[in-house]
Amino acid sequence: MPYCQLYLISPQEVGGTFADRLARAIDAASAKMPVAAFQFRVKGLDQHECARLAAPLQAVCNAREVAFIVNDSVALAKRLKADGVHLGQQDGDVQEAREVLGREAQIGVTCHASRHLAMEAGDAGADYVAFGSFFPSATKASEHRPTTELLEWWQNLMEIPCVAIGGITPANCRPLIEAGADFLAVCNAVWDGDEAAAVRAFADAAGQGG
Repeated sequence: MPYCQLYLISPQEVGGTFADRLARAIDAASAKMPVAAFQFRVKGLDQHECARLAAPLQAVCNAREVAFIVNDSVALAKRLKADGVHLGQQDGDVQEAREVLGREAQIGVTCHASRHLAMEAGDAGADYVAFGSFFPSATKASEHRPTTELLEWWQNLMEIPCVAIGGITPANCRPLIEAGADFLAVCNAVWDGDEAAAVRAFADAAGQGG
């Protein structure tokens, strides 16, 4: 069984007690399926408000050595001194983001179900590629439906890690892990209920509990 880690995606609402929930989720993970990264994905707010909301969440991640990744905005990632940025296909260029954020930044790229986009991202210097949506997702509508064959193809060809995203739950994640997903990007499956129990359920479902 390939080794897989969790990549938590924030819900839209991250104020109030959400920092405590994030800490609970990360702390519930086991060494066999840790939370490797957290993506700050908040839409429709100005950069100042995003920075205010991000600060306590970034502190939680930093204290636990979890990568803090900003969705879409290279400018916000630079302002926060985040660990990296996740770029959609319309969010800019990997090489330009690298120039702004530096060599150490983790830059990921959404590649939908496209081998071509993934190869381009890898050639441009992306640190990971994200494929999805593997299942229907309430977080983000997508007409792209990659299959597990895409993960297998990527793993056989490339060293760059791949992230599976889109409607992933403990009940449906195992085929993605078996196909070679290095990370499972999860949102609603964790935040719509007991986040600590959900994180443990992913490890159990993957056969990586302990």
